[in-house]
Amino acid sequence: MTPRFFKLSYLAWTVPLLALWLVYLAIGLPHAIWSYSWIDNGHGINLSVPRVYTRCSYIGPYGEFDVAAVRGNCGWVRFFKKGSPQ
Repeated sequence: MTPRFFKLSYLAWTVPLLALWLVYLAIGLPHAIWSYSWIDNGHGINLSVPRVYTRCSYIGPYGEFDVAAVRGNCGWVRFFKKGSPQ
């Protein structure tokens, strides 16, 4: 019997790598919240009063993106593609 120098399991590391690459192509890279704007109803920075956000700025590998808030909220992380107009 001859020894096997190549097994299919040697390529198992390529499956997660391929999955990450496909996710990158589909949704882009993560960008973290940098700043935001909200409607000031006279309470200033009082955190006990709910805020309605209007603009969210995210910063990450592709630079800074300034987008409108979604239903008055800003997420902590958002994914952007290179050169996306958002």
